[in-house]
Amino acid sequence: MSRVRRLLVSVACAALAAGTLGGGGEAAASPGPAAAGHTLPSNTRFYVDPEAGAARQAVADVKAGKVEDAVRMAKLASWPQAIWLDYGTPAEIEKVVRKKMLAARLTGTVPVFVLYNVTGRDCSFYSAGGADSPEEYRAWVQGVADGIGTGRAAVIVEPDGLALLPKECPEGDADGARTEERYANIRTAVDLMEAKPKTSVYLDGGSSNWQPVGELAGRLIEAGLDKTQGFALNVSNYQPTDQLNRYATWVSKCVWYTTEGPQEARGKTDTCASQYYSPSAPNDGQPGNAVDFYDPSTWKWTDAWFDRTVGRPPLEDLSHYVLDNSRNGLGAWIPPAGKYTDAEPWCNAPGRGIGVRPTADTGQPLADAYLYVKTIGESDGTCHRGTAGPADPEYGSEDPAAGAWWPEFAHTLARNAKPALTFNTGR
Repeated sequence: MSRVRRLLVSVACAALAAGTLGGGGEAAASPGPAAAGHTLPSNTRFYVDPEAGAARQAVADVKAGKVEDAVRMAKLASWPQAIWLDYGTPAEIEKVVRKKMLAARLTGTVPVFVLYNVTGRDCSFYSAGGADSPEEYRAWVQGVADGIGTGRAAVIVEPDGLALLPKECPEGDADGARTEERYANIRTAVDLMEAKPKTSVYLDGGSSNWQPVGELAGRLIEAGLDKTQGFALNVSNYQPTDQLNRYATWVSKCVWYTTEGPQEARGKTDTCASQYYSPSAPNDGQPGNAVDFYDPSTWKWTDAWFDRTVGRPPLEDLSHYVLDNSRNGLGAWIPPAGKYTDAEPWCNAPGRGIGVRPTADTGQPLADAYLYVKTIGESDGTCHRGTAGPADPEYGSEDPAAGAWWPEFAHTLARNAKPALTFNTGR
């Protein structure tokens, strides 16, 4: 074996043992004593899973003699990514979580878990599935909770679970029963997770290009936001960090304004200005006159509305949030005008890149952490962008099924990372 190959094998092995590198930011603080309660400390170092796809890909690239690719994947594998829980019986998932918790404790780091098993998950779309009943879901979540035990963990509850309610599925929800069941299931997950003494819980809220500010605020409140540490945004999406921070702050202010603000605003989240608001358009949650979602300069009217109407609530009274920066380094993909009947810009967006590194020291008063939630390199599904398929016209071939590892996609995201990928030393 050549010297270069031996070096790369060492690099890949280091990636597979990346728990020893585990960390938050480029220069993460030492973990220090564990803080009491549910609050995520700003010096948190997040757990690096040695079984992540990037670590396995680094080994595969070494074996194939792809030196540059192997180094790139080894760098990616050194950074913490969330662990998705979307399978298994209660006993099986408890065993998985307990194993990760032990590994994290041995490395002085905090794992991020994603609950993704709610009944009726993702409607009938690419990631459809979930528990068969509320009773089955409760038992499964209890298994996760038992696996976490008394250790410190962060948990993101059900991506798209609130942003895509059953009433918005193709089959609809005429009597509202399945939508209410969704809220009940998520409240159950919140209660079981919050019963753990050192678990930080965040309700997923979709992304800044989805539900209007007031609509999301209302859904978060209904799902038990007041019992959690906050909400999560941009999971598996591509919106830029600065835009997400603005949107998240509006959502937090809307929640405060309609729950603790003036009496006349109580319960009226629909009155909050949205990201689509302008003085010359109705505040109906839809793109309005002179409002271009992809031009945040048009968001000045929303800023002005909140400054004028809500003012500056005490920071300690506002909901906190976490962001998924796993694919937003270059921002969102804007499809060519008129090319597709349904461009599916959220699905395996081409030419994107990894964003700001995971850290709990964000510099933003309400942002508890920047994370890599979506597993970098996993497909969103078999996107056809309104065509008859079977190929994705942006790639010229069929995309892998949702959740499947896609080496080319992983390498593209890592190659286009902004800032550029480096090894996480954990210091």
